[in-house]
Formats: sequence, C-alpha cells, structure tokens
Amino acid sequence: MEGLYALILAGGRGTRFWPVSRKSMPKQCIAIAGETPLLAQTIERLNLLIPPERILVATGADMEDAVRQAVPDIPSENILVEPWGRNTAPCIGWGLVEVGRRDSNAVLVVCPSDHLIHDKHGLAEAIKSAALSAKTTNKIVTLGITPDRAETGFGYLELGPPVGEWGQNTVHTVAQFVEKPDPATAEKYLAGGKHLWNAGMFVFSVGAGRDAYRTHLPKTAEALERISRDPKAIQIEWGNLEATSIDYGIMERSRHILTIPLDVGWSDVGTWSAAGETMPDAPGGRGVAKAIVNRDSENCIIHAPGKTVAILGLEGIVVVDTPDALLVMSADRSQQVGDVVRQIEEMELDGVT
Repeated sequence: MEGLYALILAGGRGTRFWPVSRKSMPKQCIAIAGETPLLAQTIERLNLLIPPERILVATGADMEDAVRQAVPDIPSENILVEPWGRNTAPCIGWGLVEVGRRDSNAVLVVCPSDHLIHDKHGLAEAIKSAALSAKTTNKIVTLGITPDRAETGFGYLELGPPVGEWGQNTVHTVAQFVEKPDPATAEKYLAGGKHLWNAGMFVFSVGAGRDAYRTHLPKTAEALERISRDPKAIQIEWGNLEATSIDYGIMERSRHILTIPLDVGWSDVGTWSAAGETMPDAPGGRGVAKAIVNRDSENCIIHAPGKTVAILGLEGIVVVDTPDALLVMSADRSQQVGDVVRQIEEMELDGVT
C-alpha cells in the first residue's frame, strides 16, 4: 500500500515466558506458536501491505543480535536499537522521526512483535481501513480486539459512536481508555458489548503523530525535533525523551482517537497459559515433549522439547524445562512469572535470565 510504513516494537523481554525467554533471546525471537519466531510472523503479516524496506523494528541492545537473526530480510538501517529502555513513547517517537525523514506524508502502523493473529488477511483489510481513515481525519486509529472472555489482564477501549466507513470496516470514536478491570467489571464489559481489548496496535499519519507529541509530550517533541535535524543526536537526546508508555503519555489524554473492532483470531500469547492454547493436544493437556506419560492428570501444559515427561495426578500445572532452568507452577499463576524473574535477578544468579 503506497505511503504505508510499519514500526514493530520488539524491545520487551517477555519475562512471563521465562525460562525460555531470556535477555539475549526474548519471546519475540522464539518460535513459541508456529515454526518461525513471533517477530518473523509479524513481518509476514505486514508484508501483505508493506515491503521490508518500509518496515522498521525497534529493540534493545541486549537483544539486537537475536532480532537481526530473526528478520534477515529487514534492511540493517531499519533496526532501531534503543540506547536503553525508556518505555514505548520514546521509541515510537524515534520511529516517527525516521519515517518522517523518508516520507513526510507517510502513514505509520505501530504494532507489537510478539502477538499471534490467525486471520492475517482480515488484519490487512483493517490496516487498510485504518490508514484511509487516519489520512482523512488526521486522527490516531487503534485496532481494538473484540473480547471473547472476561479478561482481567488487558486494558480496554470503550466504543463511542461510529464516524464512518473506510474500506471494509466501520470506524468508531473511542469514548475512553480503561485500565485492567477486576473480574466483575470484566464480565460487565463482555456482556455489554461496548468494550474492546487494547492490543497496542495504532495507525496514524506522520503529521498526526507529531501533533500528538507536541500536545501531550512537549518535552519529548522538542527532543524529537532535534533528532530529526541530526540523526546522530539520538545518543545525546535519548535521555530527554519522557520515559512513559504511549498509552499513558498520549492515547489516554487525546480526544482524537478512533478505533476499528477486530475479530481476527488474536492472542497476545502473553503467558504460558495462553501459549498452551496454541500447543498441540498431549496426554494430560497440551504440550511439546519427546513423550508425555500421563496418569490421572488434566489441563496441564508441558514445554520440554526432547525430554520424556511423566505427570501423575496433576491438575492445571505448567512445566517448562530448559537446559539450565526448570519452571513448575499452577497455570493460574502465569501472570506472576515476571515477579519470579525479578527475584532471580536480585539473587544474582548469572546467566539464568
């Protein structure tokens, strides 16, 4: 699609996927759901609309080598290596500068690197619609996911009235961004049909992006202007970019946000429990292993390639085995793996994270 660029955010460590995901080999560079890394799958989906030379990838220094290996078709200069982590608003701002330098009239698609989407053609049509509406309205367009369960681990968008049809999709206003809800509120959102999951996918023109930064993050906007005049200034100016998320810094503050509801078989594959849904059926649940021997176990998730695993009398247990670390937990504690990683780091166990 003419004038369309993409920025893929690939700087996250994926700590909830420890012990497989590590600093030097993060979740997005691992083939968790499929034969290729999640990052490579993201690029494959975008390639339906955007050629590799118009795709940029933002990542951290620790994982630069792994990212480059996962995306060999992306030009080297399109890999933006952050001097250090400062959340999503700085790296999206940097990507905006790089795209604006190449085409001041471009439209930018921003998306995570580690999600799973089954209907890639449906996603492509939604991106087309979002790009058309973004150019027409000069607003930021989010791609929100139609929820299929009362999920408490995601932020939500509250749907406002429809504003028009672009391409094959209806575009709505966003009444407000909503933080992660408690279980009762999540059930209410699901039943009401007026809320979408915030999947972290945004589409906006270079001009609209600049306007948003100038309005809501003026200090960052000033630093980005200096970077646009001198690309080498990134090392000097990086510390002047406000360390905040794009959601908190801009999306939750702006009144110029639209959304397109999506139903494309989306998963953030955010935890081992979520990943289990993508794994093949196995004795006692789902998993990958040389062999799984089961006696009276149900709903378990096993990730132990090359190993024989025996499970006896277990319910809802996750087992993840690597050469130097082993994770065993209740599946309903999957969100807390990141806390365990932080504890391991405090114990200074070198090489394990």
